Amino acid sequence: MLGLKWLPAAPLLPAPWHWIIGGLLFLAGTRCTGLDAQLFRKAGTNLVPFSESTTLVTHGLYRYTRNPMYLGLVIALAGIAFMLNERWPWLVLPVFAAVIQWRFIRFEERLMETTFGDDYLAYQRRVRRWL
Repeated sequence: MLGLKWLPAAPLLPAPWHWIIGGLLFLAGTRCTGLDAQLFRKAGTNLVPFSESTTLVTHGLYRYTRNPMYLGLVIALAGIAFMLNERWPWLVLPVFAAVIQWRFIRFEERLMETTFGDDYLAYQRRVRRWL
């Protein structure tokens, strides 16, 4: 995002709005990711991507999205894009989300299905992947 900021572009928002909106989104995203990481720690399950979980966490924000930590990262990146206040940094968001979706989430979903079977499939039917 920082590298793209140096491409020529006009500011999107007047000061101080880009800082206010961006800062709030960044804080919300990092808070979301941090709270959900705490849920994993309390449940005693693995937090590292591509590793097997020992517990199916379905409470907290996991009631609304199957991937609140990844969603929090996307929200935090949106906050950074607002703070940079140009159109170019926004190009990173869909690329980041696509990489997360295709490289991480799809693998993790297969692993969760193998590990938790019908419990995970029922959870998957109840709760959307993103929102």
